[in-house]
Formats: sequence, structure tokens, C-alpha cells
Amino acid sequence: MPKVPSPCISVCKFKRDGHCIGCSMTKAQKSAFKALKKDKHREAFVELVVGQQAAMGRYTHWGPAYEKRCRKKKVALTVLDGGKAA
Repeated sequence: MPKVPSPCISVCKFKRDGHCIGCSMTKAQKSAFKALKKDKHREAFVELVVGQQAAMGRYTHWGPAYEKRCRKKKVALTVLDGGKAA
């Protein structure tokens, strides 16, 4: 089974108080995601990012871009369907 991909959508401009305008992650969060090895932890992290985006607003572009990335890597995430991570 392929690994859960990073929530990063390759925009990487940290203009919103240290948060990326593409995915809402900070540089520290991007580093933390890379250190996660288990898929259930990676999927829970994606759920955290989705919640962070909802709180910050203006991230409607992220969902379709990340979903496309997941389809390309043949990964199905419940959090993208409105569910909770494992």
C-alpha cells in the first residue's frame, strides 16, 4: 500500500503568519510530517491540517489539489470524504 502523501501541494509561500498559502502548514509542521512513519499517524496529521485550514479560512483550493495528488498515488483517505482519520 502506498504511503499517505504530504498535505503540501507545492506552493510553499509562507505569507500568512508563518503558514503556507497553499496548504496552511508551517515549516515546523512540514518537517514533522516527514518524520511520521505510520500511515495512521500521517492520515491523522492530514486531518489536523484540514481542521487548521477550516479555522484559518481561504483554503478551498487545497482539497481538489490534494485529492488529485492522492488519486495519482492510489491512496484513499477518509478525511477527504468528510470522515475521520484512523
